Amino acid sequence: MTTKEFQEKYGIIGKSKQIKDLVDVVRQVAPADIPILITGESGVGKEVFANAIHKASKRANKKMVSVNCGAIPETLLESELFGHEKGSFTGASDSRKGYFEIADKGTLFLDEIGEMSLTTQVKLLRVLETNEFMRIGSERVTSVDVRIIAATNKSLQKEVEAKRFRNDLFFRLKAVTLTIPPLRKRKEDIIPLADFFVKEYCKKNNLPEFEFTNDVPDLLLSYHWPGNVRELKNTIESVLALSRDGKITAESFKMLLLAEEIAEPVSNNLPVFVDKPADALDREMIYRALIEIKKDIEELKNIARINLRNIQNEPMPVNEILPINELEKRAIKQALEFTKWNKKLAAKMLDISERTLYRKLKEYEIN
Repeated sequence: MTTKEFQEKYGIIGKSKQIKDLVDVVRQVAPADIPILITGESGVGKEVFANAIHKASKRANKKMVSVNCGAIPETLLESELFGHEKGSFTGASDSRKGYFEIADKGTLFLDEIGEMSLTTQVKLLRVLETNEFMRIGSERVTSVDVRIIAATNKSLQKEVEAKRFRNDLFFRLKAVTLTIPPLRKRKEDIIPLADFFVKEYCKKNNLPEFEFTNDVPDLLLSYHWPGNVRELKNTIESVLALSRDGKITAESFKMLLLAEEIAEPVSNNLPVFVDKPADALDREMIYRALIEIKKDIEELKNIARINLRNIQNEPMPVNEILPINELEKRAIKQALEFTKWNKKLAAKMLDISERTLYRKLKEYEIN
């Protein structure tokens, strides 16, 4: 099977050298029963590679169970992974299998493994070394045959140095490491991915296939895609959902990707009744809304500056002093409510990057 045939069979889209090199490694290691660590920024497609490894392995006819370690509270993760016996803790009304037992003879994909606590890391290391564990509250050892694929958007080496990740577990996991580069460093993959997402969306929604106009490729290639493949897919789907005539133009994308740049030169006195197509009017209405939002943001910033000067000039009552993290949490909530949960605008309003905003949402459990 050639590299291209392998990609088509297992759904890995891309023609860049980086992706082809990674696929060659996947073809070699998939049949071997060894742990694999997949690294890369959020949204680069780590789970796609994990799926391909599983489907190309000897375990393909068994389950691949995916677990997002960062989405499960630390107090519950151990129970989710290893299971528990009835009455082993408050709320354990029944005995329950964990993901290791569910994935027996198959593959367990541990996403965001860098978020796992040190206590759970110790138990994971034991399973990797012995293929045995005990459910919470049990005295019986359970044996399993599971292949581990782990993924992270963190540098585990730095986590080890900071003593947040066990050195022995890191070396156990990184026997084979696949590092998926961000989309901005493999631009040859952007158009093939965009074409794939268009076809996938049309097939799923039973629509005739959409077409890109000639100005779309240059726009897609010039954008830096901080959210990587996930952002590209979501953007394509949003554009298709809003399209009316079966064509995708650069203008369609600009509303989603370059709203701030477009809003600047547009006059705030746009006429309402003009002899233009409906979609052009829709775009102008959106641009006007963006301008108004930007004005509101500037007003809020000015209010904040005035309040800050007042606070600096007047002593604050003791009962109004709040911890910094509480103030930050409130500011994030207010920005999200003001922008109707548009995270891109909220991040600009708070003068932080989107990535920082997503990290803070997770840190403060805002959803």
